[in-house]
Amino acid sequence: MNHPPHLWFRLVPAYALGYFLSYGLRSVNAVIAPELMHELDMTATGLGLLTSAYLLAFGLFQLPLGLLLDRFGPRRVEAALLLVAASGCTLFGLGTTIGVLALARALIGLGVSACLMASFKAFSQWFPVERLPSLTATIMVAGGLGALSASVPVEAALPLLGWRGVFFLCAGLLVLTAGFLLTVPDHAAGTRREPFVQQLRSLRAIFCDRTFWRFAPQGCLVSGGFMAIQGLWAMPWLMEVSGVTRTDAAGVLFLLALAMLAGFLFVATCSGRLARRGIAPMTLLSVGMGLALLTELAIILDLARPAWLWPLLGVSFSLSNIAYSQLSAAFPVALAGRVNTALNLLVFVGAFGLQWGIGAAVDGFAGGMSRAAAFRLTFAALLLVQGLAFAWFLLPVKRVHAAP
Repeated sequence: MNHPPHLWFRLVPAYALGYFLSYGLRSVNAVIAPELMHELDMTATGLGLLTSAYLLAFGLFQLPLGLLLDRFGPRRVEAALLLVAASGCTLFGLGTTIGVLALARALIGLGVSACLMASFKAFSQWFPVERLPSLTATIMVAGGLGALSASVPVEAALPLLGWRGVFFLCAGLLVLTAGFLLTVPDHAAGTRREPFVQQLRSLRAIFCDRTFWRFAPQGCLVSGGFMAIQGLWAMPWLMEVSGVTRTDAAGVLFLLALAMLAGFLFVATCSGRLARRGIAPMTLLSVGMGLALLTELAIILDLARPAWLWPLLGVSFSLSNIAYSQLSAAFPVALAGRVNTALNLLVFVGAFGLQWGIGAAVDGFAGGMSRAAAFRLTFAALLLVQGLAFAWFLLPVKRVHAAP
């Protein structure tokens, strides 16, 4: 595939900036949670529902997104959706009720839902296959930097901008990024107007395949659970259960995001070398998820300092992205985009339900015990169902088969 040497600089930064903002907006409510609960007199259930509206809208749009990317191309689809996200940020900054803020949060989730998948689509159109791992790593690093920006930097900006000002700033950055995307080159290859009936048949084949359902429960409960915790409940846990200050809690979240960033770089630079030495990507995925569940148990039992355990949780879950490539490898190449968005759908729907459910469970348990004990019991229940999903994933491969 021929392309000019400067194409990387015209194409990659625009998509990387979009994913940077997407990941930052996913995580920012964890830092501003105390302000939201105080200013709006919000319960944990209300905060969970409000924040998880992002995840629900993001997840539910994954299947239509795959069809839109194949039909219209990544540049136009992502640029249009980023304007939707900008309107959501503006509405969030103006909102005064939980209903309005939840709607705004849903618009943000819908608007940034294409940032990762659009970049994958664009890179596959423009670059040879041997360059895709490094390009994917670049986008994941941008997401890790976005998570970093939603920790200590946001906490430091709150006295100056307030939480509403943070969202107005994000709205402006989203508009600028949408304009930036419209300047990148477009590519006709890889876009086609497949009959709608055929598209539905391909989705049905994916959701009926047992290989897909080997990965789906772990994606929904384990990966979705981590997203629910990182995006909202880590900060309340650190302050109410671990007893650290607001500033120290933001520092722990910063270390968690930094560890995730290191994990992304590890996968990008070392997974190929490890595979050549007999350590398959599926082994890395299994070890990472197992270590993550053990780390969650250590956090619940308070076996070590938060500044040690939470970054270990972050680096463990950074390996979960291997699931996308391993699952799509079991399907025809033509279905790879729809396979990934189908898995992404379940991951984000799981994150939505768990982010809301954690808040509801904490409020329910807190009626008969302290909030710290309620948090511990809720996280223990989550760990139990995650353990069952992980056990299902580890069942012998002969129980599943790839799609024909």
